[in-house]
Amino acid sequence: MPDSAPNTGDRAPRPVPGLPSRAFTMDSTRRRELATAFKVGGAHYDAVRPNYPDAALAFMLPAAARDAVDVGAGTGIFTAQLLALGLNVTAVEPSSDMLEVLRVRLPEVQDKAGTGEETGLEESSTDVITYAQAWHWVDPKAASAEAARVLRPHGQLALVWNQFDVSVPWVHRLARIMHAGDVHRPDFVPPLGPEFHTPESGSWTWELPMSPEQVIELAKSRSYYLRAGAATRARVEHNLSWYLYDHLGHTPGEPFALPYLTHAWRARLRAA
Repeated sequence: MPDSAPNTGDRAPRPVPGLPSRAFTMDSTRRRELATAFKVGGAHYDAVRPNYPDAALAFMLPAAARDAVDVGAGTGIFTAQLLALGLNVTAVEPSSDMLEVLRVRLPEVQDKAGTGEETGLEESSTDVITYAQAWHWVDPKAASAEAARVLRPHGQLALVWNQFDVSVPWVHRLARIMHAGDVHRPDFVPPLGPEFHTPESGSWTWELPMSPEQVIELAKSRSYYLRAGAATRARVEHNLSWYLYDHLGHTPGEPFALPYLTHAWRARLRAA
């Protein structure tokens, strides 16, 4: 996976039509309802979701960090990358199905069943708290307060999302067919509580080789598909098959380059 230098705002955001700004506008009831999609399917999720660029991790982590907490850790995709950097990592995840996969994959990692709002961790016990593809599943105000409680003085909260690079027109259409709800506008800034300084951001573009079949399986790991009925699922699969094979002309089983964009934010804890 090629890395590039972060885009820290020196260039104007690329215009992208039709992107929603709904990720943080839903109420807590709706957020919990959507999150139930991930109570099952951990093994499938682990098989189809990509890693994150090394440059994003370097941007997110304080140089002197020894201990990290990965909240919304899922099956441990980002957790494993933190562990590979030599950090002492604790994974927090509400889904027991996801945790079962994580425990098999990373038996050396301490894990806890918990949420961003209630991690169950000790006060001032870590240097950095990370959220990979997960901050939109929490109440930002409550999760910020919990992160501030768990972080040591001068600790850091770090958020990251992998998303399709929808500045590429054919990818934008693919994201709409897949109902990829984690695609943000170029000017998006995640909401944080007053416990943290204004977040700094970085972004990286890269490409992931995927076959059409793998893209369809990726669509099946998203909350829209997981919560849908049989008819809606069949329609999504049919539309994707038509778009990938008939419209774009991809060959079954043959990988093609799928453009990705990774956005990361880091925010320092304010002094008490």
